[in-house]
Amino acid sequence: MFGYDATKMKGLIWEVIVKNTSAETQEWLQKLGGTQNSTANFNTAFILAPRKIGKAIIHFSKAEKEELSAIRPGLSVDGWAIDRLCRVWLLLQLDATDKDKYFRTIENLFLAAEMNELVALYSALPLLAYPEIWVKRCAEGIRSNIAGVLEAIMLRNAYPAENLEQAAWNQLVLKAFFTEKPVQLITGLDVRANKELAYTLVDYAKERWAAGRKVNPMLWRLVGKFIDERIFNDILIGLTHDDAVEKNAIALAANESSHQPAKDLFKGDTGVLNWDSFII
Repeated sequence: MFGYDATKMKGLIWEVIVKNTSAETQEWLQKLGGTQNSTANFNTAFILAPRKIGKAIIHFSKAEKEELSAIRPGLSVDGWAIDRLCRVWLLLQLDATDKDKYFRTIENLFLAAEMNELVALYSALPLLAYPEIWVKRCAEGIRSNIAGVLEAIMLRNAYPAENLEQAAWNQLVLKAFFTEKPVQLITGLDVRANKELAYTLVDYAKERWAAGRKVNPMLWRLVGKFIDERIFNDILIGLTHDDAVEKNAIALAANESSHQPAKDLFKGDTGVLNWDSFII
């Protein structure tokens, strides 16, 4: 059901909750979120969490972050508020032995959720049982126009890179550029890079150029390894624009490629540049 030690994860998250909430809050969570309680009680706890718990940002210790990531590789809790963590903990209390009931309970939460509830639900995807059954839900979430929801899916979330098919993954990355998200925070960005995505991103860059708009230099990070004659010809167009930052990014991408004309164009002259140089 789970691809990690869910019992250990629940225990560690509870330890963090205890450090950041009152005894009264803890009692309320355990009373309504216990595995023996009804779905109605669980839904009540999930919905009322911010009102009962607050929305203070949690300052996780380095040790806590490392332990969470050790239990579930790729899990990031940076910037989480206490209500999001408590909602994720509540989801981990659900009995996952009945797969259909488990799916229906969580899917109904998705269908009725407001923005902050959706943020918690999408943040929980790497921790839910049966990861394969949430692929469609994740792909549908990418079509959202709500910034917080998109960020919960796209940024520091291991689930998309691990589970989405290539078309949905490519849509996620393109939309991250389109909505001006910090794409460097997309988990698995380099591992899931592919030629189809590179072509799509170059076409997107050409649209930006034609409209007289700047291109995020990080786009070229996902293009370099796939430069071929088609992309190289488009790069030559890009180099005619007066944008020194983007030219440097194109040069770095060219030096990472195996396309000799691209490598020859810059002759390895990128100095001390790396992709971190383009993070604002």
